[in-house]
Amino acid sequence: MSLPSDKPLRKLQFYVTTRYNCGYLPNKLAQSLIASPQHLIDANIYSGLIQQGFRRSGKFAYRPHCENCRECIAVRIILKDFVPNRSQKRAYKQHQNLTAFVMPVAFHEEHYALYAAYQNTRHMDNQPTDKTGAEQDDVEQYRNFLCQSNVESVLVEFREDDQLKMVSVIDIVRDGISAVYTFYDTTNTKASYGTYNVLWQIEWAKALNLSYLYLGYWIKDSQKMAYKQNFKPLEKLIDGEWI
Repeated sequence: MSLPSDKPLRKLQFYVTTRYNCGYLPNKLAQSLIASPQHLIDANIYSGLIQQGFRRSGKFAYRPHCENCRECIAVRIILKDFVPNRSQKRAYKQHQNLTAFVMPVAFHEEHYALYAAYQNTRHMDNQPTDKTGAEQDDVEQYRNFLCQSNVESVLVEFREDDQLKMVSVIDIVRDGISAVYTFYDTTNTKASYGTYNVLWQIEWAKALNLSYLYLGYWIKDSQKMAYKQNFKPLEKLIDGEWI
């Protein structure tokens, strides 16, 4: 992968992390390219970075930089051309009783409780077997991951009859919005919260007169990422070009 060369990005430095276990493909090691220093990455700089395949985790801007793997492909929805399919229309209609509240990014105990329940259900394979001190570490990890931002970010909570059902963290960039992370109530097995959330973000971005919804990385062989290919037309960043 080439380093970003846009003029506003030249003041940044980039370094490659050591290898770590890939969170998406089994038996794979991953590396990331990190943009630094963090304090220079504001909304304008990040808008340039996201167009070149970067994402944000807390105050870190990164993109995959694996030596022998190119499976992580940045994708974005072209909003003006998007048409929901039949199942997406059903999901949107199913959850129209949800009320969305847009607010500043901050820590809320109620949000964290929903996040922890979501993680325990959806990512049980990643949970530590030794829980000593794990809860405190999990809270700190959550704060660092979703409650800190050095770009233009919002938190959106979705409620049904005042009951919290879903929370999203969203970044607003120059030409679109970026879906940072979403978690929701998993106790209703008939719900389609994830699909509804993407559709809601599409409509919200359109209302802001923006062109794209950045969905992060699509990975062909990862079940967790498969849903992204259902939202079309989808642009992929291939060799520095959105196609």
